[in-house]
Amino acid sequence: MRFGLNVQNFGVFGDPMILVDLAHDAEAAGWDGFFLWDHLHLEDGVDRPFADPTVTVAAIAARTSRLRIGPLVTSPARRRPWKLAREIVSLDVLSAGRLTLGIGLGWADDDYAPFGETPTRKQRAERVNEALEILDGLQSGQPYEFHGEHFNVGPVRFLPRPVQERIPAWVAMTWNGTPNPGPIRRAARVHGVYPEKPVPHGSPDWLLSADDIRAILAAIREAGGAQGAYDVVVSGPAASTDRPFFREYLRSIEEAGATWYLTPLVQELASLDELRALVRRGPWGHAGRSVDAGPIGD
Repeated sequence: MRFGLNVQNFGVFGDPMILVDLAHDAEAAGWDGFFLWDHLHLEDGVDRPFADPTVTVAAIAARTSRLRIGPLVTSPARRRPWKLAREIVSLDVLSAGRLTLGIGLGWADDDYAPFGETPTRKQRAERVNEALEILDGLQSGQPYEFHGEHFNVGPVRFLPRPVQERIPAWVAMTWNGTPNPGPIRRAARVHGVYPEKPVPHGSPDWLLSADDIRAILAAIREAGGAQGAYDVVVSGPAASTDRPFFREYLRSIEEAGATWYLTPLVQELASLDELRALVRRGPWGHAGRSVDAGPIGD
């Protein structure tokens, strides 16, 4: 089980220098990953700063040497996939092969409507499906072309290739207890899945159970995916808040197939000083080791 942080890119975390400093602290404290949300704008009547995740991840890559890093999640439905391909390959080279790309439809209409776009969920899904093909093809380093309903590419050859054979992609999905065919098919095409329940962070029903993970993996395997190494990413509160409960919980989800446990850094849950202290305390566990393998942090 690996342990990471998933950090807002707005509000108090809209300052990229704060994010870079936090990532540096996270690496020093033994965390395995540091991932950023990707929002452009929120229409809730609150004026707040936003940090661009691509630029910020580049700065984090230059300040760290071990952390897995990347956007979690970004939506190719509101991007040009060829520009995103250039960005992620450059980030992979800058980080010496440490990039992971989180992909989703984007839950906030606020990222679309203020800029003259109002795609339906179906249209977003179609764009993401096409973008997954384009991102894969442009990473190959070979001549490539694609002609779809929403995007057209090439023939063109993109160089350099990423440091990794393919940049790992995790597909975000909402889990209500039953498989949704579209997200399951997308998750079957990539390197991992990031399921979340449709409830607020910190609510009693937030955590995915071991049975949830087994059901998700079974559906992805039925769709032809998760045949080899495959990441299942679980999000929940800091594991050191309740040691006896989390010792049992983390063991159960690891046995079910979870490979990452992420703690969100959300300004609504705590102050910046409290969240910075959480980062500096470090994770409950160490990279590549089971939940029983190492000392438990306080």
